[in-house]
Amino acid sequence: MVSWPGFLWMAVCVYLLPALLAGEVVRPLLRRLLARRDTGPVPPQTAVTRRVFVSRVVGGATVAAVAGTVGYGVHSLFSGPRVLDVTVPLAKLPPGADGFRIAVVSDIHAGPLLGHGFTRHVVDTINATSPDLVAVVGDLVDGDVEDLAPAVAPLAGLRSRHGTFFVTGNHEYLSGAGQWVDHVRDLGMRLLANERVELPGFDLAGVNDVSADEGEGPDFAKALGGRDSARATLLLAHQPILVGEAAAHGVDLQLSGHTHGGQFWPGHLVVSGIQHTLAGLTRHAGTQLYVTRGAGAWGPPVRVGAPPDITVVRLASRQNSTKAPPVNSSYTKLTKKNPKNRKFSNRVAVMPSGGAAGVTSPADRVPPQRSRHDRRWPRRSGRSRRCRRSAAARRP
Repeated sequence: MVSWPGFLWMAVCVYLLPALLAGEVVRPLLRRLLARRDTGPVPPQTAVTRRVFVSRVVGGATVAAVAGTVGYGVHSLFSGPRVLDVTVPLAKLPPGADGFRIAVVSDIHAGPLLGHGFTRHVVDTINATSPDLVAVVGDLVDGDVEDLAPAVAPLAGLRSRHGTFFVTGNHEYLSGAGQWVDHVRDLGMRLLANERVELPGFDLAGVNDVSADEGEGPDFAKALGGRDSARATLLLAHQPILVGEAAAHGVDLQLSGHTHGGQFWPGHLVVSGIQHTLAGLTRHAGTQLYVTRGAGAWGPPVRVGAPPDITVVRLASRQNSTKAPPVNSSYTKLTKKNPKNRKFSNRVAVMPSGGAAGVTSPADRVPPQRSRHDRRWPRRSGRSRRCRRSAAARRP
């Protein structure tokens, strides 16, 4: 229950080691730079003072860099997840289901540190998007129902047109999946344990996590068997590594979490070597895979280079796929006219071929290029200037 100080210290050590190594490289360079200013022999006392001064400067800079990085990571986590908007065209989706919006949240990791207040913020953020459906794709908690029931209580307030669906993650099995399966039902969520439901325009299936006990793991035949292959199929699976099985069973889109986007550097190097996708939208055979970075954190309560997010997936039918937003859409910042948008909203478009557009930041925004064929720009020609001069000359 009080393990987070140790995890926080672990994050400090992760960044302290490379910072100290960098300091050992910089320190002799600074000493040589100061020595160039000497015009004669340096007294021993001055040399010692100089070495102490350089060591203190390098040490202070190291501490400041590590503290700043970890502090930024803590702030990034506790400031709450940002909302990402992703458009995904599906070939089998009928026009009547075009624009169907699914709020995808994963890896909340409710526990002693991320408690009732954090969960309430997540719920309010999801409800503010007015989704048609909410998908909670695993790793909801880290602990027992007896201890964490108050922390997850706000999840009963999730609101959407077609309800909230839940699949288990590996941490549910570490915390006791049986008790949490019963409790999420009490919170108003529908568990998809190797099951499928028919929704207007598509089928929604869910499978258990691969970390489940033998005989209780993912069963694709049970979840997807007997379905109408002409209908689009969406799959909720906690770990992206299941996308191979999903593609073999004809799934059109898999929604996953688990990776945290690496959570903090250099975690992405480890996670990317295990899972198919670190974060974002990719294509595997005939199946598109979207991986959210998740809303919370496990272990060190920091997020560096992998900000938490909640993704609103907008489904687009094949007939409307060519009308997807531009590829290089950018973040939408907070404005005085819209004070509720406190988080950046990143709009990612997917072209009809299935490739995902890159995520862009405000620094990556490209200003519009002026074109002589663009009517938005006033056309100034030499003839118009001559006409104005001649008109001015004719005036009395």
